[in-house]
Amino acid sequence: MKKILISVIFVFVAVVMAFGQQKREFRGAWIQCVNGQFLGMPTEVMKKTLAYQLDELQKDGANAIIFQVRPECDALYESPYEPWSRFLTGIQGKAPQPYWDPLAWMVEQCHNRGMELHAWINPYRAKTKTTTVLASNHIAVTAPQRVFAYDGQFIVNPGMAENRDYICKVIGDIVRRYDIDGLHMDDYFYPYPAAGEKIPDEQLFRQHSNGISNIGDWRRYNVNLFVKQLHDTIASIKPWVKFGISPFGIYRNKANDVNGSDTKGLQNYDDLYADVLLWVNNGWVDYCVPQLYWQIGHPTADYETLIKWWNKHSGNRPLYIGEDVERTAKYPDLNDKNRNQMPAKYALHKQMHNVNGTVLWYAKAVVDNVGNYGTMLRDVYWKYPALQPRMPFIDGKAPKKVKKLKPVWTKDGYVLFWTEPKGKNWKDKAVKYVVYRFARNEKVVIDDVTKIVAITTDTYYKLPYDDGKTQYTYVVTALDRMQNESKGSKKKVRL
Repeated sequence: MKKILISVIFVFVAVVMAFGQQKREFRGAWIQCVNGQFLGMPTEVMKKTLAYQLDELQKDGANAIIFQVRPECDALYESPYEPWSRFLTGIQGKAPQPYWDPLAWMVEQCHNRGMELHAWINPYRAKTKTTTVLASNHIAVTAPQRVFAYDGQFIVNPGMAENRDYICKVIGDIVRRYDIDGLHMDDYFYPYPAAGEKIPDEQLFRQHSNGISNIGDWRRYNVNLFVKQLHDTIASIKPWVKFGISPFGIYRNKANDVNGSDTKGLQNYDDLYADVLLWVNNGWVDYCVPQLYWQIGHPTADYETLIKWWNKHSGNRPLYIGEDVERTAKYPDLNDKNRNQMPAKYALHKQMHNVNGTVLWYAKAVVDNVGNYGTMLRDVYWKYPALQPRMPFIDGKAPKKVKKLKPVWTKDGYVLFWTEPKGKNWKDKAVKYVVYRFARNEKVVIDDVTKIVAITTDTYYKLPYDDGKTQYTYVVTALDRMQNESKGSKKKVRL
């Protein structure tokens, strides 16, 4: 029994060492509303539910939440342009009672936990299949000519310039009024193909083709115009707000494009009219999260094939991988039927030099610890804190060092204080701090994530004083909005 226990411990330590963590890594989770998990939930119950999810995700090591706030031209926030979502109150257009603003609340809650909050919108979908009654101020009611029906849904027509302007106005309002860290879109562009359905835009194509002869090229052109316009809208208001898209996991199959992936599934380019690589290569998005929800060994969309393809072709902007928690837990490792595919997938992540993070579909599955997924994040893969990946194309300059680093005895105990460095604007103003601790004979290396003891918005850190006989070196660095890190200020203390 003792030998078995030692063997288990050895394997666990080996796993931890094998997955030495990067200091910078996007660790996100999607919290969706369109599945109805919050529909009609009382305000305090929903707050309690979300707070619990955030607490557990924080323990698991997550540093970003992608929160769905606009599923069908509606709002889980107070919008001057669109109705309250039925996925919040049960009736579209009905404000929550007691009143609250879920987006504002989530921004505050995430920031209090050191997490980023990315507001997730669905740009074109105006009605899901299950919605039967629309509010009087919904776009499908006020401007029905700008919306078309398709497979039980309503879609805001991407071919109309006024629709691009409208969506950008709605998103611009979110960016102006809320202290979000990112604006996020998923894979709903032109609708997913449905048998027997046809997109009713041929007349519009003939009238406004812009000299394009192929309707597929014209649809891609429309989406390209929108993505570029939205990127520019966000950057003009708050250039530090990151714009990210999570496309369907296949760009093109090799059968349609010699540079495509060796897969046989639905395609972004051909079926959804989403030219994702154009957006990445032109810098119209700040990060890309392909939804690689399949398992390793999938017959038509193999996970390993796809992560290698995206790593090769999508390196011009930070690349994160969309992971399906339930499917990863469900399927066994191809080489060891006694464990699921989580270790194999994370091993592939480490091998891909352009993969800078992970976004988990979906948050509740992690919180529920499906397949021990949350525990493995907490104890192995995301055990230590991580800063966000750098984005020098937005801002690459670090803030100045913190000043006046000094330990002080207070009524609350021994506290390390420092002063915020001077900064003229958002590019060099400190918004967070990283606190590191090193033992007496340890070399001070701030790239060692195991030495991080806090990432905080405070300008102080309570020291764990014991008997004053052991010497440590504390280092504090400053982070700006893009998490560029300053040089460290050091202080030796006895605890």
